[in-house]
Amino acid sequence: MSVSKARKSELIQEFKVSETDNGGSVESQVAVLTERIRNLTEHMKANHKDQHSKRGLLLMVNRRKKLLAYIKKRNPSDYEALIKKLGLRK
Repeated sequence: MSVSKARKSELIQEFKVSETDNGGSVESQVAVLTERIRNLTEHMKANHKDQHSKRGLLLMVNRRKKLLAYIKKRNPSDYEALIKKLGLRK
């Protein structure tokens, strides 16, 4: 269900904003959250009665939504590029 350290590092390297970015940038956080959401969605398909995981999934989706709203407000062109790269709809 969780993202492996190696996969998380790959995502951070792919979405980092600067050379000193170690995963703290909003773009990196959104990328890692998206990966976690996709993994947990697959888990929920097989275990639809898992209420604890469902709550965690909703919390992650809401956090990602807030971070995306922040990026959209700060720089709309970065927002468009990020959702296209992650394969998210508007």
